Amino acid sequence: MTTPSPYSPHAIFPGDPDSGQEPPRVIIFPHRYIQGKDVIDHLGRYLPIIASRRPAVLMTEGGRQRFGNRVEKSLRGAAIDHHFIIFRGECSYEEVDRLATVVRETGFSADSVIAVGGGKCMDAGKCVAFRLSVPVVIVPTIASTDAPCSAVSVMYTQEGVGIGPEFFPNSPALVVVDTGIIAQSPIRHLIAGIGDAVATCYEARTCFRNPSGRNMIGTRITIAALTLAELCARTVFEDAQAAIAAVRHGDINSSLERIIEANTLLSGVGFESGGLAAAHAIAAGMTVIPVLHRDYLHGELVAIGLIAHLVLENETDEALRVARFLAGIGLPVTLEQLRLNSKRDSGILIEAMAAAVKEPFAHNEPFVVTPEKLYTAILEADRIGRNTIDGVGDGPFRLIHAAGAPGVSPNAG
Repeated sequence: MTTPSPYSPHAIFPGDPDSGQEPPRVIIFPHRYIQGKDVIDHLGRYLPIIASRRPAVLMTEGGRQRFGNRVEKSLRGAAIDHHFIIFRGECSYEEVDRLATVVRETGFSADSVIAVGGGKCMDAGKCVAFRLSVPVVIVPTIASTDAPCSAVSVMYTQEGVGIGPEFFPNSPALVVVDTGIIAQSPIRHLIAGIGDAVATCYEARTCFRNPSGRNMIGTRITIAALTLAELCARTVFEDAQAAIAAVRHGDINSSLERIIEANTLLSGVGFESGGLAAAHAIAAGMTVIPVLHRDYLHGELVAIGLIAHLVLENETDEALRVARFLAGIGLPVTLEQLRLNSKRDSGILIEAMAAAVKEPFAHNEPFVVTPEKLYTAILEADRIGRNTIDGVGDGPFRLIHAAGAPGVSPNAG
């Protein structure tokens, strides 16, 4: 099994704690970001940007059935040789080793890796490209995550238990986002991505204001990263409703284009270069609860985590405003919507908050973060959420998933 990469950005930009010197300010971008309807059909035209003529194409079996013909037609049309590799669904070190070995043993001298799919497929593609010392091209088929633009992968065991991040020295060489494909994906993924994206601003703001705050590579936050994070939230607040309505009607409008960019590019640069804080720590901690890990999307957990984040920072009015927005677009804002009960499940909630405190970015808050503080904050977030839902009837999240457990794969691709 391959161990985590020896590359560590935290060792490159450490600052000097003994002298009180801060690390430098650093911002990270993908080399090219391309977004538009049917851009997947022009993938072969874009590869000369990175001088690639022999890509290995990584997809799940389902992804190949849905998008493989379009990818192949585009590459063949540009006279680009290529080789398909089937991703088995888990971004584990064992699976990454297997994929890299498949490429090497076929004798196909790949000069890039194209990862087409959801979050775990994209992250596995980054890992394989790093091990082969070639650039990676990311083609997301859902907009529920800001992973496409980042130089980090979240690693799991073969059983799906999170291990931690693996960092890379290079960002994706190309990020190719087909809005036509995103518009046809399950709307739940888009809405979850909005939940993830809106938190970007509040967490980057926390990291920027706190002199001890650090972004994902351990550096201070640039004004540019904070500005993009703020633009991300502004875009989401302004365009989410119209974008969701467009998808429901099978349309692509300017609001949907902006939301896809916010979910993918603005949130991607915003989280990686702007930093994370309590909202994502709480979301990560809640995955120790089996029903949440199994049945809910990342952005759905971030949604209630963000309300708790704002409570923790004594931003009660903003917490209420954000809760109303999240409930209005169909995200969970109460524990009940996550099939939890504050009294019955107090034990596992405390356990989840203890796990949240172990996340390094939990300590980007400008005060000492403890499991007890997070537990109190999540209970208050639940109270705010219940009051919000009382004002909007049954609650959009409950209506969207009225049939029972969500049951949508977090990594569909």
